[in-house]
Amino acid sequence: MISLELPEAVEQTKQMMHSLATDVFRPISRKYDDKEHVYPEELEVFRGLVGGGKQKSKAMPENVEKGKKDKKPNYSNLTTVITIEELCWGDLGLMMTIPGAGLGNAAIAAVGTPEQKEKYGEKWAAMAITEPEAGSDSASVQTTAVLDGDEWVINGEKIFVTCADRCDVVVVWANIDPSVGKAGIKSFVVEKDTPGFKLEYLEHKLGIRASDTGTFVLKDCRVPRENLLGTAEISKKKSFGGVMQTFDNTRPTVAAMALGVSRAALEFTKEKMEEKGLTLDYEKSPNNLSAMEKDFYKMDAEIDAMRLLIWQAAAMADAGIRNSLQASMCKAKAGKIGTEITQKCCELLGPMGFSQEYLAEKWMRDVKITDIFEGTGQIQHLIVARQLLKLSSKELR
Repeated sequence: MISLELPEAVEQTKQMMHSLATDVFRPISRKYDDKEHVYPEELEVFRGLVGGGKQKSKAMPENVEKGKKDKKPNYSNLTTVITIEELCWGDLGLMMTIPGAGLGNAAIAAVGTPEQKEKYGEKWAAMAITEPEAGSDSASVQTTAVLDGDEWVINGEKIFVTCADRCDVVVVWANIDPSVGKAGIKSFVVEKDTPGFKLEYLEHKLGIRASDTGTFVLKDCRVPRENLLGTAEISKKKSFGGVMQTFDNTRPTVAAMALGVSRAALEFTKEKMEEKGLTLDYEKSPNNLSAMEKDFYKMDAEIDAMRLLIWQAAAMADAGIRNSLQASMCKAKAGKIGTEITQKCCELLGPMGFSQEYLAEKWMRDVKITDIFEGTGQIQHLIVARQLLKLSSKELR
């Protein structure tokens, strides 16, 4: 028999995160949407409590290729997506600017050496992948890293870097051998005060305004040889796949962001519908439902579908089962449907959905990013199609 009840420890975490979202995030949500680029000092309580380096690596075990499971599966990925859903119910932008919880931290935890995790475990690590000519296609990275003695010399430009101003270090993707294409792409830890590494400017954004996003320029930026994450060995079969492995863990978390925001919008819409005297009855015949009721029930069902896909991807990672397909499926679903739900909620709310007196219009602006970063929805559909059809990226573009 299949049980979808959460383990007691995970349920306790869920309740605690919801309390944080209610008591800490919601009250300051509008404040930092208005004050873009101002660091939320209220989040200092989280500093030192989270970070990627000191925790167990979420990298897939060596036996994944053989389809075997870990003997002792844990709930770390499941706990993470549930935590993110609850915090994003409070505020997505604030969740993204929690000190020490950057995407770079996930990369260090996934493929960093014990020494790297020890050195950078307490630091706030951003992730720099996107470039002016390399957006959703991460394999098109043009930034280069050339080994010169005991240092890597990095040159390139990185755009749309989350937590660019607030982070301590940045995990930069660069190609160490462009002649072999994507197989040469590696990731490097770059300290913020490194000569040749400059934060060029910060973006002004539609949504997630509490989170800062910036552009870095690397010009003859030198980092120690040991700052390369993983191995410098180039393997056309494994190298890029190892770098991309980070996405198998982070895409379900982005899907959980969309889930949290869209759930907030739907719950608020339900509250206002009931205040207007509309009683929601799940036992009603579909033929006796108003258009508004039908819209609500459809969105409610989509919320459940999003959550189950996310939990499946997270649980597979916890069990040591490769989840690339499921990670992309839940990301594609949640990004698209989350955007549709928040838009529909604003429509159903009427003037309340477009007034800054309420947060509904903010949720609509915030959630759109979940369909864009960590690979757009179109890219996720390509990944899913390639895996189902067993075609390479060259065979199906």
